[in-house]
Amino acid sequence: MSFRIEKDSLGDVQVPEQAYWGSQAERSRHLFKISGLTEHPKMIDAFVMLKKACAEANQELGLITPEQGNAIVQAADEVLGGKLRDQFPVDVFHMGAGTSFNMNCNEVLANRAEEILGGSLGKYEKVNPNDHVNYGQSTNDTFPTAMRVMARLMLADLLPAVDRLADAFAAKGKEFDHVLKSGRTHLQDAVPVRLGQEFTAYAVAMRRAKRWLVEAAHELEELGIGGSAAGTGLNTHPKYRFIVVEKLKAYTGIPFRTTDDMREAMQSQFCMAALAAGLRLFCNELTRVTNDLRILCSGPLTGIAEIVLPPVQPGSSIMPGKVNPSMAENMNIVLYQVLGQCQTIDQCVQAGQLELNVMMPGMAFSAQFAIQILTNALHTYVDNCIVGITANEDTCRHYAETSPSLATALNPFVGYKAAAEVVKQALKEKKSIPAVVREKGLLDEETLKKALDPAGLTEPGIPGK
Repeated sequence: MSFRIEKDSLGDVQVPEQAYWGSQAERSRHLFKISGLTEHPKMIDAFVMLKKACAEANQELGLITPEQGNAIVQAADEVLGGKLRDQFPVDVFHMGAGTSFNMNCNEVLANRAEEILGGSLGKYEKVNPNDHVNYGQSTNDTFPTAMRVMARLMLADLLPAVDRLADAFAAKGKEFDHVLKSGRTHLQDAVPVRLGQEFTAYAVAMRRAKRWLVEAAHELEELGIGGSAAGTGLNTHPKYRFIVVEKLKAYTGIPFRTTDDMREAMQSQFCMAALAAGLRLFCNELTRVTNDLRILCSGPLTGIAEIVLPPVQPGSSIMPGKVNPSMAENMNIVLYQVLGQCQTIDQCVQAGQLELNVMMPGMAFSAQFAIQILTNALHTYVDNCIVGITANEDTCRHYAETSPSLATALNPFVGYKAAAEVVKQALKEKKSIPAVVREKGLLDEETLKKALDPAGLTEPGIPGK
C-alpha cells in the first residue's frame, strides 16, 4: 500500500494514499482498535447532513466562499447518496466527546471537495477540514446534534414497527373474541376471560408504551448546534444556528428546533436519557407480553397449550418433532439486549462534567444499536409469529369449564356456600363445574346457560340481574 504524509498539530501521519479520511481519522484508526464496529449508516447520514447544513449556512452568511460551500455541499450529497461509505473507519468506541468521528467527517468532505475543485487528496489547499468544513463548529456541538438527529431518524423507523405490532395484537383480539378461557392470577385459576380480551389488552399496552417513545422523539428534536466549544457560540454568526436547524428541518421533514439554552444542551444529554426511558418502558411491557405468549403456548401436551405459535424451525437436535417458541425467545433475547443498552445510556448521561458530557460516543452507539435491533426484531416478530398465532379453542373452553373459579358466576344464583360445595365436588371427582351443577339439580338448563354465558362472564355486570 502506498501512503501520503499529512501533518497535524502532533506531527507527520502516514495516510493511505487513496483514503479520503485524513490524519486524525488515521490516528484514531490505530489507537482505538476496540470493537471492529464503525458508525451506523444513520449516524453517518446525520453527521454529513449536519455538515451540509453548516456549509450552506456559512456560505449564505459570507463566512466561506461560494466555491468552498458548493464543493462541500456536493461532497455531502455524494455521501448521502451512498458514495464513500467505506471512508469512515473510526471505531464506535473512540475518544471522548466524539472528536475522532467529527474529524473523520470533516476530512472526508474536505478531501472530496478539494478533489471536486481540482486539487489532490490530503493537500487541503482549497478546502480545509477545520477552517472550512468545520467552520464555526466544535465536536462539542456537532456530535450531540448529529447524535440526536440520528436517534430521531431511527425512531421514525421504530415507531411504525411498534404500530404494526399493536395492530397485529388488536387483530388477534378480534379473531379470538369469542374464545372463552380460564383467567389466571398468581399463576392459579381465576374467573373466565376471553382470549380476545387478553390480546386486545396486549395491543393497548403496546400503544401506551409507544407514547413514551413519542415523547422521547420530541426531546431529541431540540438541537444545540451553534454552541461551538462551550455552549457560548464563540466564533459563530448570531444567525448561523437558526439557519442550520431550519435546513435540517427541510432535509428531514422532522420539526427540529433550536434550543433555548446552548449551555444546557451541551452539559446535559437529558434527551438521550428520555430515549432510554422510552425504550425501557416499551421493552418491559413487551417482555411481559412475550413471556405470556410462551406460557400460553407451553406444551403441547404437558403445558397450558391454549394457543399455538407458528412453527419456524425444528426445536431440538436430539428430540425428534420438538418445536419451540423460537420467535418469542428471539424477541426476549433482543429485549434484554436493548435494556442493557438503555443502562449504558443512563450511565453515560449521568457521567457528564461541567460544560460537556464526553461520554457521547458510548450513548450514541447504544442508541443506534438498540433502536436498530428492536426495529428489526419487531418486524420479524409480527411476520413470523404474531400474525400466525392460532387458538386451541377446545382446550380453552375445557380449562374454563373445569376451573373452580368458574363457580364464582354461580354466586348470584345459588349463593356462595352452595357454589363452594360445587367446587369441592368438581375437584374431588374431576368433573366440570356445569356437570356438577346439573347433577345436583341446582339450576335448570336455561338458567345455567345464562349464568355461564361467555359475554356475561367476561363483561361488567351481575349474572342473572
